[in-house]
Amino acid sequence: MASIKKGDEVVVIAGDHKGSKGKILQVFRAKNRVIVEGVNLIKKHERKSQDNPEGSIVERESSIHYSNVKLVN
Repeated sequence: MASIKKGDEVVVIAGDHKGSKGKILQVFRAKNRVIVEGVNLIKKHERKSQDNPEGSIVERESSIHYSNVKLVN
């Protein structure tokens, strides 16, 4: 896991998003997971707030296990 860090370009080698490329946005070392830009999108419901008076459904990246990604040169 030491070889993967924030900002690296990676390709997904396993799972539903196999073949997708993206940049690492965040690394969770304790959980052995990473967030890759544009990969594993989920829909998250946001509640009403002052910034968002209507509330909405937002797409966000979810984490994937670091063993499912490979560094790209």
